[in-house]
Amino acid sequence: MYQYSRAIYRSIKDLIDPYADQQTQLASRREVLAACENTMERLAKDPLYFAKPHRALFEDIRRYFPITAQAQVAWAVQEGVTAAVTFIEEQVEAGALDGGAARCRATTRKGKPCQRTPLPEREYCPSHQHLETRVAA
Repeated sequence: MYQYSRAIYRSIKDLIDPYADQQTQLASRREVLAACENTMERLAKDPLYFAKPHRALFEDIRRYFPITAQAQVAWAVQEGVTAAVTFIEEQVEAGALDGGAARCRATTRKGKPCQRTPLPEREYCPSHQHLETRVAA
């Protein structure tokens, strides 16, 4: 997740208020970088329960930018966070973020992937085991 937070930071760091003095600009850059890293860390730790991470990050950092640059900052934040969310979703589906634990292959009634762990040596959890086609030996 480090690469996503740094990519967002690099794309917006030069837009930080250019009329502030050097010390204020340096402090603002540190705050923006910290906010980017905190957002990505939270997203990595709890991807399912972080609603609108791009909005949360933008709200945290918008005060460091002039009004003329805020649309560009919002766009950069949204693109960066969307890329990170896509990466995390791929990792969750592959089971990489759960310590290698696989996920049930079924989907819920709302069309989202089932979050339960499948039965040993199977592809479905106990609730969806009826979906598995077993060949009698």
